[in-house]
Amino acid sequence: MTEQQSGGFMHQLTAAVDAAAGFVWGPWCLIPLLLLTGFFLTIRLRGLQFTQLGPALYTALVVRTEKGAEGDISHFQALMTALAATVGTGNIVGVATAIAMGGPGALFWMWVTGLVGMATKYCEALLSVKYRITDHRGEQAGGPMYYLSRGLKQKRLGAVLGWLFALFTAVAAFGIGNMVQSNSMADAMHVAFGVPEWVTGLAVALGVGAVILGGIRSIGRFTGVFVPMMVLLYLVASGVVLVLFADRIPAALALIFHDAFTGSAAAGGFLGATLAQAMRYGVARGIFSNESGLGSAGIAAAAAQTKEPVRQALVSMTQTFIDTIVVCTFTGVAIVATGVWNSGENGAALTQSAFAAAMPNGIGAAVVAVCLALFAFSTILGWAYYGGRSVEYLLGERAILPYRLAFIAAAFAGSVYSLDFVWLVSDLMNGLMALPNLIGLLLLSGVAARETRLYFERQSAAGMTGRPGQ
Repeated sequence: MTEQQSGGFMHQLTAAVDAAAGFVWGPWCLIPLLLLTGFFLTIRLRGLQFTQLGPALYTALVVRTEKGAEGDISHFQALMTALAATVGTGNIVGVATAIAMGGPGALFWMWVTGLVGMATKYCEALLSVKYRITDHRGEQAGGPMYYLSRGLKQKRLGAVLGWLFALFTAVAAFGIGNMVQSNSMADAMHVAFGVPEWVTGLAVALGVGAVILGGIRSIGRFTGVFVPMMVLLYLVASGVVLVLFADRIPAALALIFHDAFTGSAAAGGFLGATLAQAMRYGVARGIFSNESGLGSAGIAAAAAQTKEPVRQALVSMTQTFIDTIVVCTFTGVAIVATGVWNSGENGAALTQSAFAAAMPNGIGAAVVAVCLALFAFSTILGWAYYGGRSVEYLLGERAILPYRLAFIAAAFAGSVYSLDFVWLVSDLMNGLMALPNLIGLLLLSGVAARETRLYFERQSAAGMTGRPGQ
């Protein structure tokens, strides 16, 4: 094959992968499937994410641990590991992109995605803990690949779906969960502070290696400290913007709700958006941010120390609440309240403009750059665990160390190279993860509903109806 033929083949292959990814993540595949699954589970669980949110947050953030229970990390550490993977560039770049393309109303549809996604996340965690196993190292292993292969009555179907999920996850972790993130970090640090990309790449690779080579306990200890500080820093910084523009917040909220159902008229550099566009970009970016339905967070939930699958599931569903209803809201309202949403800017630049409105002289842009770097780093850590568990499921324990070493090298490569094709493939794999997972959630929804009912019956009989962490 000549060089010209090779180039033509790669161009065609790239176009084909791009088209496939566009379809999977488009309005006729994943978006309606994820939303409808979330609505179905919400109904089947009787709106549990609303009635039990308070007790769930209490268990996650106050109780934190369940002494004497089997598992590798605490409730809190499992939550922080999952948050590490989801609180990422989507919370800064994704929200801004949704508003830039779909108007302020897109934020409302992100909220809808988050609220129904809490039920999905709950079921993923419950099933992951229920069907987890103890591996040869004495650690807990679980996630969609296990509840698909062990939970479904159709054993052959379950085995195939479990294998596919693990394969898609192992590949996606390298791109969406690693190289895309390290590239975003390197770009942010270079633009804001002039740091060479290779320096950021080396720092990221060394930092990731120092954490992930110790396994889930090392990741859990680190994320248990790092993620709360990271999230708090961003909330304080974005809170400053909201305080300084507090008088505009009521109008901003009114605009968000109005445009959610009517679309947005053209204004300034904004070209306008229909109701369909607001829904599409809000839902798509909401899913990208909180990952509810993809199944990845169940892998972290399975490592939690707990005697009750429902208890960890309640904790896990708060991840979606924190990610979308809290963090994404701070970003979105700041963008709308400052009035920069119709400036014509997009992505990180739009969020930076909102922060710069409150913190001029480059301070706002620098704060966003630092937060973006921290978010991206945490995402790499979470996905390192997801990918490692997936490759172990596929190839056995012997594959874990080579995978981790390759993951560390990829973190550096992503910082200094443009790997568009690899990213397209991983984006496709990231979407394909959801398909076997959604099949499993729907087929096992009865199990989740029964486990939930029995748990609360036991709680009621014991006189502990208020707080599921008791």
